[in-house]
Amino acid sequence: MRLLLSAVAIAFTLTAVAADRKNVVVLIADDLGLQVGCYGDKVAKTPHLDKLAAGGTRFTRAFASVASCSPSRATMLTGMPTHQCGQYGLTHATHNQHSFRSVKGLPALLAPAGYKTGVIGKLHVQPKEVFPWDAEVQDGGRNPVQMANKAKKFIEDTGDKPFFLWLGFTDPHRAAKGFANEAKYPESVPAVTFDPKTVPLPYHLPDTPETRAEVAEYYQSVARLDHGVGLVLKLLDDMKLSENTLVVFLSDNGIPFPGAKTTLYDSGVRLPLIVRKPGQKPTTSEAMVSWTDLAPSILDWCGVKQPDGMKGKSWLSVLEQPKADGWDAVYGSHQFHEVTMYYPMRMVRTRTHKLIVNLAHPLEYPFASDLWGSDMWQGVLKRGDTMMGSREVKAFLHRPAVELYDVAADPNELKNLAGDPKLADVRKDLEAKLAAWRKATNDPWLVKDRHE
Repeated sequence: MRLLLSAVAIAFTLTAVAADRKNVVVLIADDLGLQVGCYGDKVAKTPHLDKLAAGGTRFTRAFASVASCSPSRATMLTGMPTHQCGQYGLTHATHNQHSFRSVKGLPALLAPAGYKTGVIGKLHVQPKEVFPWDAEVQDGGRNPVQMANKAKKFIEDTGDKPFFLWLGFTDPHRAAKGFANEAKYPESVPAVTFDPKTVPLPYHLPDTPETRAEVAEYYQSVARLDHGVGLVLKLLDDMKLSENTLVVFLSDNGIPFPGAKTTLYDSGVRLPLIVRKPGQKPTTSEAMVSWTDLAPSILDWCGVKQPDGMKGKSWLSVLEQPKADGWDAVYGSHQFHEVTMYYPMRMVRTRTHKLIVNLAHPLEYPFASDLWGSDMWQGVLKRGDTMMGSREVKAFLHRPAVELYDVAADPNELKNLAGDPKLADVRKDLEAKLAAWRKATNDPWLVKDRHE
């Protein structure tokens, strides 16, 4: 009898320990804008993301602080803008950018608290000293079944330890030409196709056959991503982990088309953010949050103190508040995407206005290689188009030193009001905010300001 009671007590204790674990799962899309059903897109097929939003918090004013893959992911994992953490551009190949080795990313900060950390799929940051994951499986990011199976193995291998799992989907990033929709996937993965003639086009894209064909392919890739999200959420339910796991879904930057990705316009940085905290009430939040807030929020959930150098702040306490005081501005910082794409920019955005400072404005605005090679942009070049959707091609390629937009009246950021005397006070206030933020984050490009 004593042995039986002891066994029952041990089993009860282990169950209680498992229930008390505060796990984290981050689901990150690659180049996804607001083409999600719960964000108002009537064409997108995203039932699993819509369901996640219906049971958690859907942020309507969430912003990446940079619209480039590696830098954006580094800001999420360090809680610092890219100019502060050092991940100025892409990690891979000849670009070879990396965070400063003095910085500690989430895997390093969570390990002393007993967390097992793992990344499955796309990571795209370095070095390992800053991001010392316990488990790394950096492939299969387009295969949703493979992603879910590897997630299951990671969780099973974790045992009784709490875990932080980063699932980096590759969709809907371009695959050189196209979006890898022609690749072979398991039969259970639906191939959801879209009619190019009826897909909606963002304001910054021209209405041409090649654009429509690419956007239709993009939407199919988004549907595959959604299926992968659904498999992971089902996995958490099946393993009885949904009740103690914080689930976060977001994207690294906007859609992989000129006018969005690599820019600090809203089309590049205003993105989906869906958070599901166990036991919370469903909420739609208007708090302005930044990707630099992700790391502090995860640390807060895990009970780990935020280090002094981390500039973001935790949104955990405002998840159930539709409106939250003190969440009224976000900042942006960009150096380059590929190493040859030098074009440093700084940005501050409030609920009503956005200020962008182009620190090397005499240069022509550069293109990411996959965007340059897209059928959409090559069509613009061959025809000699003067317009790229609602924006002039020359205005996209040649920027002024300062851009100021009334984003309430002009959400597409087409009318630069930097020289409008009526907005002189607004500009002065935003410039002061941006200068203070740059100083607080040790912006190396402040040296450029002093010399000029």
